[in-house]
Amino acid sequence: MSDFVLPASTGLGPVTLRVADAELVSRFYAGMLGYAVQPLSDRLLAVLPPDSSIPHFLLEWDPAAPPRPERAPGLYHAAVLLPARVELARILRHLVEYRWPLAGASDHGVSEALYLSDPEGNGLEIYADRPREQWPRSPREVVAMTTVPLDVRDLLRELEASPDSWRHMPATARIGHVHLQVSSLELAERFYVELLGFEVTQRSYPGALFVAAGGYHHHLGLNIWHSRRADPAPPGCRGLVRFAVVVPERAAWDTVLERLQRAYRPIERGLHGPLGEGARTRDYDDLEVELWTPA
Repeated sequence: MSDFVLPASTGLGPVTLRVADAELVSRFYAGMLGYAVQPLSDRLLAVLPPDSSIPHFLLEWDPAAPPRPERAPGLYHAAVLLPARVELARILRHLVEYRWPLAGASDHGVSEALYLSDPEGNGLEIYADRPREQWPRSPREVVAMTTVPLDVRDLLRELEASPDSWRHMPATARIGHVHLQVSSLELAERFYVELLGFEVTQRSYPGALFVAAGGYHHHLGLNIWHSRRADPAPPGCRGLVRFAVVVPERAAWDTVLERLQRAYRPIERGLHGPLGEGARTRDYDDLEVELWTPA
């Protein structure tokens, strides 16, 4: 294995979703989560915090798109990282007041998280990190994430000193991680670690692998809980189209593309946008990944 690793400040960019009912999904992201939704073309919408220029999500509209088969590799959830715990308390109260169903509420040791889905079933996590010095560690792994029920009452106590209501997605919120369901953890590790240069942060969680850059708890979650040995989704399904990785150093970005080329992975170059210069490739489950670097 190579000793190449991604720069510590590597992060994630927009998650692109294909949706059949753009109006319904847009109302959810704008009305429920407090995003601005801006048309980029007749079939493409940007979903971004009102005071930001970088989308969290891009929505590709295709009213004929069929659902993704449940077992097929794809999005497990996209995770929005809030800048402070009090913001997590605000959106929890907001979701409860508007009776939007939650799929779960968990404490992972490194973070506290709420789980829900958009109207077309795309999984979402909204979370706040604990300070790094409080993250649980194990002798053999970077982190020791766990899953226990969230202490909702303790979280809501944040509002006693700051009772403001949830109004909109904060400008400093960002896509903190993306969790994928994959057909093989071994193939996923080969692509995201050995080729792209993420580092494994935890492999002891049953049926899952977590990888990151710069010692973060995870930029990518990878699991086989429902998708072991599953075939790729047929082209054109609803759900995940692609997600973006932002590599802050041009030399490292060039190295990643060279490694992909040597491994005979497909590469589409020549993308240009607010994140700089980009290229697209595909992992071993045919999931599309964008790689961006500042121009």
